[in-house]
Amino acid sequence: MRVAIAGAGAVGRSIARELVRSDHHVMLLERNIEHVEADSIPQAEWVHADACELSLLEAANLETYDVVIAATGDDKANIVLSLLAKTEFGVGRVVARVNDPRNEWLFDESWGVDVAVSTPRMLASLVEEAVSVGDLVRLMTFRQGQANLVEVTLPDNTPLAGKPVRKLRLPRDAALVTILRGGRVITPQPDDPLEGGDELLFVAAVDVEDELRAAIDI
Repeated sequence: MRVAIAGAGAVGRSIARELVRSDHHVMLLERNIEHVEADSIPQAEWVHADACELSLLEAANLETYDVVIAATGDDKANIVLSLLAKTEFGVGRVVARVNDPRNEWLFDESWGVDVAVSTPRMLASLVEEAVSVGDLVRLMTFRQGQANLVEVTLPDNTPLAGKPVRKLRLPRDAALVTILRGGRVITPQPDDPLEGGDELLFVAAVDVEDELRAAIDI
C-alpha cells in the first residue's frame, strides 16, 4: 500500500515508522526544511513541500497513493489537504488529525475526510473507559459519525453472567466484535458465556445506542 503522510513531526514520524515496518511505501511531506531528516526514517520517501500547494502535490504524484494522512499540527492545513486529496487527486482513503476538538465538526466527507482522529477525544474516551462500569463509552467514530466503536464493562453482578452471547438481542445495526476478559481477547461465538467484568466492544450505528443499552441491560 502507498501512503502519503503530511507532517513530519512526532505524530507523522511515528505513523511512518509503523507503516514502513509493515512494508508499506511511505512518503513524508514536510514544509519545514529543518524537520526533513531522511536519516531518521531512511525507508520512507521524504519530500520538502507544503501539502496545501496543489502544484507541489502534483509533483509528488499524490494521485498514485492509496491513502493520505493529514497529520500536521494545523487543523486548517489538514482540512485543505484532505479536500485536495479527495477532489483533485481521487485518493481512496483520507485520514485527518484533529488537533482542536472544537474543530471536529469540520472534519467530514464534505471536506474529503473519511476518518477523523482526535487525540484529545480519544484520550478522554480512554479515561472514561477506565473508570466507567455499566455504561456505553464511545472509543472511536467511523465514517463521519454514522457508526461508533463503543465499549461497556459488565458489572460483577450483571444479570447477563452465565448467559451465552446468542442470548443478546442486539439491534439490527449493532455487532459485538470482541470480548476482553483479563488478558484474553475473545472473538465471540454464539455459545460463549458472558461474565461479570467482561469488556464488550461493539460497532453500532449512532441511532441504535439506546437500543443497545437496553439489550445489555444497562
